[in-house]
Amino acid sequence: MNILAFKSANELAEMIRNKEISSTELLEYYITRVKKYNPDLNAIIVENFDEARESAKQADESLSKGEILGPLHGVPMTLKESYGLTGTPLTFGVPEFKDNISDSDALSVERLKNAGAVIFGKTNVPFRLADFQSYNDIYGTTNNPWDLTRIPGGSSGGSAAALAAGLTGFESGSDIGGSIRNPAHYCGVFGHKPTWGLLPPRGHALPGGLAQPDLSVIGPLGRSAEDLETGVMVMAGPDEIQSAGLKLDLEKLQKSDLKEFKVAVWLNQDIAPVNQEVQNRVNAVAKTVSDAGGEVNFEARPDYDIYKAMDVYGSLLHPSMASRSTDEEFQKLQSSAEKLDPDDVSEAAYTLRKQVSTLRDYNIANNERTHLRWAWHDFFKTYDALIAPIMATEAIPHDHRKYGERTIMVDNDERPYFEQIFWAGIAVCSYLPSTVIPTGLTKEGLPIGIQIIGPEYGDLKTIGLAKLLENEGYTFTAPENYPD
Repeated sequence: MNILAFKSANELAEMIRNKEISSTELLEYYITRVKKYNPDLNAIIVENFDEARESAKQADESLSKGEILGPLHGVPMTLKESYGLTGTPLTFGVPEFKDNISDSDALSVERLKNAGAVIFGKTNVPFRLADFQSYNDIYGTTNNPWDLTRIPGGSSGGSAAALAAGLTGFESGSDIGGSIRNPAHYCGVFGHKPTWGLLPPRGHALPGGLAQPDLSVIGPLGRSAEDLETGVMVMAGPDEIQSAGLKLDLEKLQKSDLKEFKVAVWLNQDIAPVNQEVQNRVNAVAKTVSDAGGEVNFEARPDYDIYKAMDVYGSLLHPSMASRSTDEEFQKLQSSAEKLDPDDVSEAAYTLRKQVSTLRDYNIANNERTHLRWAWHDFFKTYDALIAPIMATEAIPHDHRKYGERTIMVDNDERPYFEQIFWAGIAVCSYLPSTVIPTGLTKEGLPIGIQIIGPEYGDLKTIGLAKLLENEGYTFTAPENYPD
């Protein structure tokens, strides 16, 4: 990528190390772009410029002494608003927390800073991080850089939009229902949902939150697959409470050519259909592997019932999300659930019952989930990865109606809005890593990404496959409306 703004984080770090540009110069360059382009995008909603300028100055001084802090030395980056960053708002888009200011950095933020990153702002999210779109009553609406009338994804929508528009060098988001991967897909960047627990999320929480939530993970977004690997390796590893007995020792990808791979392909599914354009992109990636001499199987699946697996995911996801609500909000959910007609089997009724389910219900679902995890474990003894869609369509127009009123058009079929979470749930429910790569633009000029799912703790394997596919042309493309 010729334009400085759209270089990968690793390229920027190399330029700084080689003294082609200073961290201070690069930071001011990105700040200038933020002031120019962010008003229309509303991706970066919290500024941390003063602290960042001091950090960039220190990075330059360290380099002048021959000291390199780490792989992100001097690279300006932003963070999803939901990370603790000392002296900045931490709200999850919830108005009641609009005056909440972090008094410490999240563990992952400490690790990013120790690796040399210069954090100069935070990016927008939906209310409680619970939407495929990114808007809230505190910060407003974030737009897609490719088409301002469309969504950038959520809940890490601001993260992906800022990257795609060249407003930041690197980003970190979070994912419980595709929240890293659907924005990467919609905005045409790379994103990685790590294995659950691999990247400790301490500090990615509202006040009082300390326990790691089930399903939810934090993870990187970037303009190259190598950036994802850098982010994982910087932020991964046991938290202090685990460090006496655990250490980071991820298996690296042992294959160097696509012809060595054996991949499964999940092209479509009746309970969550995807449009023809998305299917074409999944097919294209599969063909790239097979043309290189790799083995591709469109029928292979883990040994479990798909419909039961989706119910297990719902049984874990909905109570996990409901646990973010206030006591008053949860009492309203309980009251509404008690009034449900026993014969009501609508999607809304299903969700409501799951939101207020019992610990016994949760434990039963967790046991079923563990069966799923073992089924995937066996599956990945035969296959290196699974290639699949992450969302049903390219980016859709903004839609701020109530959740139950929203639909999407999948080709000519009107489908429920949240139905497509099926594709995100494949990896989330079973704690699997999943890497999204861009595959190019539609005729209308909108990006489409696909996901690469691998075995638990196979993060460097899915990212490694992404790197090989990137070499075959599945690269980040910059929008034309954000020149220097």
